[in-house]
Amino acid sequence: MKIEVMAGSMETLKCDVLVLFAGERTTLSDSLSGVAMQANTLTGGWIEDAYASGEFTGKVGEISVLHRPAGFAARRLALIGTGKPAAYTSASARKAAASAMRHCKTQATSIVYAFDDATHASAVTEGAITGSWEQDHHKSVHRRENKIEFVGILGDATAVERGRIIAESQNFSRDMINEPGNILPPRELVRRGREMAVACGLECEVLDQDRMKQLGMGSLLGVAIGSAEPPFLMIIRYRPATAASTDHLALIGKGVTFDTGGISIKPADGMEKMKNDMAGGGAMLGAMRAISQLKPGIAVTAYIPTVENMPGSRAQRPGDIVTSMAGKTIEVLNTDAEGRLILVDAITYAKQQGCTHIIDAATLTGAIGVALGYGHAGAFTNNPALLARVMAAADKAGEKLWHMPVEEEHREQLKSAYADIGNIGGRAGGACTAAAFLKEWAEETPWVHLDIAFTAYLDDVKPFSAKGATGFGVRTFVNLALDWV
Repeated sequence: MKIEVMAGSMETLKCDVLVLFAGERTTLSDSLSGVAMQANTLTGGWIEDAYASGEFTGKVGEISVLHRPAGFAARRLALIGTGKPAAYTSASARKAAASAMRHCKTQATSIVYAFDDATHASAVTEGAITGSWEQDHHKSVHRRENKIEFVGILGDATAVERGRIIAESQNFSRDMINEPGNILPPRELVRRGREMAVACGLECEVLDQDRMKQLGMGSLLGVAIGSAEPPFLMIIRYRPATAASTDHLALIGKGVTFDTGGISIKPADGMEKMKNDMAGGGAMLGAMRAISQLKPGIAVTAYIPTVENMPGSRAQRPGDIVTSMAGKTIEVLNTDAEGRLILVDAITYAKQQGCTHIIDAATLTGAIGVALGYGHAGAFTNNPALLARVMAAADKAGEKLWHMPVEEEHREQLKSAYADIGNIGGRAGGACTAAAFLKEWAEETPWVHLDIAFTAYLDDVKPFSAKGATGFGVRTFVNLALDWV
């Protein structure tokens, strides 16, 4: 799709669909932007009538369409709901724009978004692009062909360009995360990551199995030994032309391209979704793609440890003891708690490489969904100041985080009689004990862990999104880097 900044009065804009934003009605002036209020006048009260009849209430994602509006160059006007006016944010604008795109994209070739607040131009652009996404390229007949060729945004050009870069990078992540394990094993994830890095002018280094053995990454390698697919640690580096800070941000993403659970095998029901167990790694690759183009003033390095967790004849067994790169020994009590095992060697390596702040993202535990449901990712930290930065970036991105505890009692649950630490701590507080395990390797380095297990994937189609990968975290990580200094 071509994205273009538009100017001029809305009635002169030629397009198939002109989108207007409107909230839940209190009074008409509270519910409608100035642009929508003007459209109401020009159409002889169409919007007011839609509210009065109950055809339109302004709830998020709700839509009402007027065909062949008199006095407009647009063939249709689409009124899209943004929810309660008092709660309207850039996240509301993003979701509304995505909903409008998904409603119109099979019926129109051009769409223009008209709104008042220029500060939401980036969010509207993001919504338009992420709303257009479908991953149906493995079907012989595409399910929902996108006919939209042109998207116009009435907004600031810089903000629109930023929104385009971020949204396209989020969709880049979603494309990878949604791929099945036979198409995207670790070697293919590495190939696509390297290809992106070269295209974006980023430095890419890949540690293979032999190099990781030399470095002593026994925790990471132990997860991979049951699979015929070799493991890798992919490192992608961004360096600003002129650094505005001496800080060095590490973005570490779990890259398990398929997770059977290993010997501690998962139930068959729902196992097909374990193709998205590399959603953390996929999000970091998307973030680096955007960072390379938006050019923040801080050094950022992504570390993506990638493996396949399989129950082969050589697979790691419950009760095995492995030695991590940091020299700590781990009793593997459950082979399905594998994400934390690959992350800790990446954390150690990032610290050795000089990273001063660490963010990791992983589809780590089912327990986070029990605690928080589907709306929020869990955020754990050893450094409140860094967490505050991440939370602010997430709020700006419209990605919901909830601060979760990681305390000494959670570390106590991980005690092992035979090694320095066990990799699970029992049923109680499972997301917290998983975070406590990672914290053991972060030590004093400022660190935030995001458990995205229930925000990385949608089980059902939503008005604003296709089923499948969400690319959760991309917008947050990009905002974090851009707003660092």
